[in-house]
Parts: sequence; structure tokens; C-alpha cells
Amino acid sequence: MYRQGDVLIAPIAETAVPDTARDAASEPRDGRGRLVLALGEVTGHAHAVVGPGRLIRETDAFGPMLLHVPEGARVVHEEHAPISLPKGWYRVVRQREYVPGSVRIVAD
Repeated sequence: MYRQGDVLIAPIAETAVPDTARDAASEPRDGRGRLVLALGEVTGHAHAVVGPGRLIRETDAFGPMLLHVPEGARVVHEEHAPISLPKGWYRVVRQREYVPGSVRIVAD
């Protein structure tokens, strides 16, 4: 399991990947060729994957994302040390916080 700031990246078994995710469209890469896991609303910095792979978003705003890195990849952020991910599938979850009356994703 890996954590970078408010992003948790947990490996999942190949058999746990839903069939719908295998054929789902990947999120587009940003202008720098990265898969953005989370964009900092305050700083503009991004938790992003550098290297080959696919990012599949769930439809729920609070739902996790699935990340597939067939050759391994690095997760980078301007204020954190990079993380090397071995090849495989991962569930990506953004940290949430409770505020009276609601739950929201943590603003970086």
C-alpha cells in the first residue's frame, strides 16, 4: 500500500478487477503526458502517474479509481518524494474529511 499526501494507492489482485474496468475508457493524460490522480485545488500541484498505464474513474464523485500499470510506473508530486509502483492493478482513493452536514474530498 502506498500513500502520497491525500492519495492512497492500494494494490489489488488481477482477479479482483471488475470486467467492466478492463474494457472501460481510460482518463485522458494531461498536457505533460501524465495520468492525474488528484489535482491540488489550492496549489495547482498534481499527484500524477508517469509511465505507461490506464486510469479508470468510477462514476461516483467519492468512488475510487482503478489504475493499471502494465510495466510499472512512478507517482510524482511537486511537494512529495516520488513513489515507484510495480506493474499491476491498483485502487486509488482520495482522502475524505467530514464537515458538519457533509463529507468532502480533502483539498490539497
